[in-house]
Amino acid sequence: MRVNRVLLSTVLVVLALMIQVSVLARLQLPGAVPDLVLLTVLGLALVYGHTAGALIGFGAGLLSDIAPPADHAAGRYALVLCVIGYVAGLFKPDKGQLRSALGPMAVVVAAAIGSTLLYAMVGALVGDDAARHVNLGSLLFTAALYDLLLAPFTVPGIIALARRTEHDPVAENSGTGSGRTKDVAAGWISSGTGLRIGSQRGALKARAARSRAARAGRIKGVKRL
Repeated sequence: MRVNRVLLSTVLVVLALMIQVSVLARLQLPGAVPDLVLLTVLGLALVYGHTAGALIGFGAGLLSDIAPPADHAAGRYALVLCVIGYVAGLFKPDKGQLRSALGPMAVVVAAAIGSTLLYAMVGALVGDDAARHVNLGSLLFTAALYDLLLAPFTVPGIIALARRTEHDPVAENSGTGSGRTKDVAAGWISSGTGLRIGSQRGALKARAARSRAARAGRIKGVKRL
């Protein structure tokens, strides 16, 4: 992995874990806990691809395993996030451009459900029977719901930061600074439009250019007469 990828991924994962442990875990919500670490891994994997996604997921999961108040064997969540990061990276969009918000939303829901099921399966393999004493259906539903509600406020920003450090041409052409982040976030939240604000802006520019060319043609025609 490149140095800028490692630095950005480390900062984002550590920050997400701190918020996860100090804020989200203390909300006492019914069912699952919103998983900000998972969303961070997903956002980075959608930009960096499956190999980097697996490495970032493993590192993020290992930090989660050893961060207090962890009550499970070290490496358990590392394995889960490694698999999730790899699979999410396979859905990296062509040329780095997300054409619809439906794709990332589906990835978030699938990752929330898949990580919960995989965590329970790994626990069963190592002799942890805690999953037998909880309502797994309710846990899966709340995990998907909370992560889906939190995703629009986190994943677009993570994607924008990752593209900026990668010097992604799609990100560079879509504007600079906070304007790029706003475009991505607005595209995620807006229903039916996806992340297509940049392409719509390009279409407007092309239409304006054609209009100017048509006016110039008319003027030349008058002069020829």
